[in-house]
Amino acid sequence: MRAVWYDRQGPAGEVLTYGELPTPSPGPGEVLVRLATSGVNPSDWKSRSGRGRPMAFPRVIPHSDGAGHVEAVGEGVPRQRIGQRVWVWNGQWRRPFGTAAEYIALPSEQAVPLPEHTGFAEGACLGIPALTALHAVLTDGGVTGQRVLVSGGAGSVGHYAIQFARLLGAAQVIATVSGEAKAAHAMAAGADHAVNYRSEDVADRVLALTGGQGVDRVVEVDATGNAPLLPRLMAPGGVCAVYGANGAEAAVNFGAAIMKGIALRFFIVYELTPAQRATALGALAPWLERGLIRHAVAAHAPLADCAAAQDAVEKGAYIGNLVLDC
Repeated sequence: MRAVWYDRQGPAGEVLTYGELPTPSPGPGEVLVRLATSGVNPSDWKSRSGRGRPMAFPRVIPHSDGAGHVEAVGEGVPRQRIGQRVWVWNGQWRRPFGTAAEYIALPSEQAVPLPEHTGFAEGACLGIPALTALHAVLTDGGVTGQRVLVSGGAGSVGHYAIQFARLLGAAQVIATVSGEAKAAHAMAAGADHAVNYRSEDVADRVLALTGGQGVDRVVEVDATGNAPLLPRLMAPGGVCAVYGANGAEAAVNFGAAIMKGIALRFFIVYELTPAQRATALGALAPWLERGLIRHAVAAHAPLADCAAAQDAVEKGAYIGNLVLDC
């Protein structure tokens, strides 16, 4: 099969190889998926570059997200799954070989049925971006009737989080963005307001938009940069669901935080419990079936251009997801 891999960490153009590798076979409880697409996420270039993450395996095929057809099944998996359209999660988490290839063999439950009217490009956006966004708004009781702030509302996760907060009955959704184009993107997803964090005082603006009450839920992409603002812009008893940071540490004013009783809920989508993942998948499936979700596939690239694609994601070159065609 054609695939992209690396045997050492470093710059994409120096360490990524495009060539032929043996096609895997599904083991017991596994399915073999012929991949049509592979989603490129920030975690992919971070792992490949070695940014605080040593090589976990001697050889790695990158990327955790993808979509395609089930081509074969292993022992214990119903043969009726052959031919099924599926999307994949955790393709390269605690496993050496991910979705930057023509085929992937992985546990059957990690290949989720994909509705006919949802394209393979869109399916390659669900594993990390959509499930991260969904868990962030579902955890700790959900957001029904709440005021929600989505940090980085034009990002891959933020774009889904705005929509999911709306679908779950949030009373108000506010997004932070860095420019007019991103503001338009967030508003199109369903945000009531977009706050430009480069030109506005985010906490002051959020308080003004919420009538001085603050928000009940924050979906946070950068705890390092934004944690100091949380006690100011959050309502008493609010929850901040943290899935990312641009540094190794985040500082919160303890006195202000404890007086409001705010909570920080840290999580990483790769390590959701079976119950948490089942809850997220259960919510996502009917929305996909009914066509209620807007996806943001910004660009396609051939599998052979994986290095350039990872570089583009690292530079933030697109508003939306970049997908490789396998």
